[in-house]
Amino acid sequence: MTTTTTLSWDVVSIDKPDEVNVVIGQAHFIKTVEDLHEALVGVSAALRFGLAFCEASGPRLVRRSGNDAELVDLATRNALAIAAGHCFVIFLREGFPVNVLNPVKAVPEVCRIYCATANPVDVVVAVTPHGRGIGAVVDGQTPLGVETDRDVAERHDLLRAIGYKL
Repeated sequence: MTTTTTLSWDVVSIDKPDEVNVVIGQAHFIKTVEDLHEALVGVSAALRFGLAFCEASGPRLVRRSGNDAELVDLATRNALAIAAGHCFVIFLREGFPVNVLNPVKAVPEVCRIYCATANPVDVVVAVTPHGRGIGAVVDGQTPLGVETDRDVAERHDLLRAIGYKL
């Protein structure tokens, strides 16, 4: 017997200030919120963050935590807008995704990182009778060309000026 299921797509634009970074991912257990919080606190005492996690079973709540009430609220509102089971949203200030990605990926419950960026982001969400799931993200805009030798030199100099390369 073949079963037919309907599928539709939603596009959720992430609501965030330009200077705030966002990490969007998927995890699998209620413990995720506490473990992500602990991982982020361990990155830097200066890091400000808020996170939210969409529970996929049981009471199906948006679980939340952080050390910045505004960012916790922002993460919660965006997680509710995405409304995909087991997704998490982290917003950052006073730190960058490159500083938190390895600790976040090391959290045992984390299955996937969809994006880590300061760019505008759209989340493409698949909708079926069973629920919602993230299918893809659109991170930033399309390229306008290929870097020139001058652009290569500027990239090289910038990475050294901000301390990411020696």
